[in-house]
Amino acid sequence: MAFERLFLGIALTSSSLTAAGLSAVESEPKANPIAVFQAKDQRLQNVGWKLVRGNAEICENPIAAIGLQLQDMAVFGDPELARRAIGIKGSFAVQTAAQGSPAALSGAFTPNREITRIASQDPNAWPAKPSEDWRRLTRSHDTIDAVLADQGSIAFGFANGETIEIASVSACATRFELATNNSKAVAEGARVIVGERFVGFAYPDEVFAGAVAHELAHNLLGHRVWLDRNKRKRRNIRLTEREADRLMPWLMANAGYDPQSAVIFMETWGPKHDGGLFRGRTHDGWDERAEFIAAEIPRIKELMEATGKADWSVHFRREIDPNKGL
Repeated sequence: MAFERLFLGIALTSSSLTAAGLSAVESEPKANPIAVFQAKDQRLQNVGWKLVRGNAEICENPIAAIGLQLQDMAVFGDPELARRAIGIKGSFAVQTAAQGSPAALSGAFTPNREITRIASQDPNAWPAKPSEDWRRLTRSHDTIDAVLADQGSIAFGFANGETIEIASVSACATRFELATNNSKAVAEGARVIVGERFVGFAYPDEVFAGAVAHELAHNLLGHRVWLDRNKRKRRNIRLTEREADRLMPWLMANAGYDPQSAVIFMETWGPKHDGGLFRGRTHDGWDERAEFIAAEIPRIKELMEATGKADWSVHFRREIDPNKGL
């Protein structure tokens, strides 16, 4: 789960959703590849939202957020076929609204509902290449973030003429993205990216949350910037991985998950997937990692009982000096 192995994949592309696959969407709903992808994305967004909301009072520089993720037909290999498959005329639609988020609680953002306006702008009018262009989708989310940062709320328009204004709440500044044709989970500073074939999707949500929390921990602790300054030596990577492991249960406890689920994740995932990492010495062995995680839990429970939150900004012991290399 080392975050330096970044891969790009912020939405479905033709590599995973071919013309033949899209044709199957139209003729065989049970085999709908868009729905399968969206279901996994929904799980990722639900878990990610709980983590960034639950830790919003603790993380540095939280942002205004509504928990909405859009999709743009320009990302597909055949945008017109994709439009027909999900039933829209334009290019933008709802991908997910994270459970418990302002977007979800509004009831307006159902999957594949067509979007015609974001604040004062029509995203369909933004330029894009004919296909496989993810830049406009990134622009849409950047626009939402900018408007929320400035105004605290944002209006959306739908294809049926309805409009809605959504007020934001505070969340830690990380986006969660599902990538096609990959089985890794990585963090790259501002995003947590999980491959659609990641084994954690087979686990219960509270265990899957351990993997997401590990990657989020890399972002919240500034590991990418620190490694850029201090070099990606094996020892340095191992220390950042150990920190991310140990912060997992803190993040999970604040999100309402049992912190013990972080241990369960490592004990479930590690025996089959952590051997090569251990031999490379960029990570501790999975059994050691589980022990490091478990050692954090008594202090977390003590803080939760006393204050109602596990304030890792104050009580978490760092493995690295965050100011080293400045």
